[in-house]
Amino acid sequence: MRYKVAEDARPQIYLLLVATILSVGLWLLSSYIPLLGYLTYPIRLFATFIHEGSHVLATLVTGSSVQSLSVAADGSGVVWSQSSGWFSQLLISSAGYIGTTAFGVALLVWMRYGMSSRTALYASAGFVAVVTVVFGIAAPVLNFFANVTVLSQVFTVVAGAVLAVGLAALARYANPKWTNFALAFLAVQCLGNAVFDLLNVLFISATSNQQSDAANMAAATGIPSIVWVFIWMGISIVMISLGLRVYAISRARSANTSESVFED
Repeated sequence: MRYKVAEDARPQIYLLLVATILSVGLWLLSSYIPLLGYLTYPIRLFATFIHEGSHVLATLVTGSSVQSLSVAADGSGVVWSQSSGWFSQLLISSAGYIGTTAFGVALLVWMRYGMSSRTALYASAGFVAVVTVVFGIAAPVLNFFANVTVLSQVFTVVAGAVLAVGLAALARYANPKWTNFALAFLAVQCLGNAVFDLLNVLFISATSNQQSDAANMAAATGIPSIVWVFIWMGISIVMISLGLRVYAISRARSANTSESVFED
């Protein structure tokens, strides 16, 4: 079986390849040139907002309550919530890694079907802004800053505001080529961060009893945390594979096998 990318997918594939090469290059070089890490630092924080925002959405969907959302300067984050049962805890703890992967895949599909990159950037800015205002400011205040400090929420609010304004400004003022590239870069970074976060929690689960989403799942189900990490990895791999396939196949639904990413 030989591989073939659909003809009308090639411009998007080239764009994605450039974004991927740049992302990998920055990740690798930042180990030798630490200053380069600052170039991807805002995207790292953005991925954290998506991760924690996914926890928030799962909490609300299951009828549970959110006490606060915090994002730290090192790129970590935490959502304090009160789950309404075992099933609720399962969805909430799984939502972070799966949600970040789903967001990156959704951006790939969005780009592939030619929808507005500006709209996607505005929507991303709006999501960060709403999460910051409602769960980074209002929720902690209403809960008298339970489990969080004022300083931690100050950083959360500043980071969320800068990201939201930056994404909105990019959508408003950048030309179409740059908005398209920004969206591709954002998708790659989100998927990359989701993978690295899973590898990190895998290491944590294998070497310590440190608190993590996987540890929460183990406490709720009795299934070892490392098993949950592999489950999340499997789901993420399937999602990314499906996203890349949708990205590569023709938009025209044709019976011709040459329109598929795989051709016999």
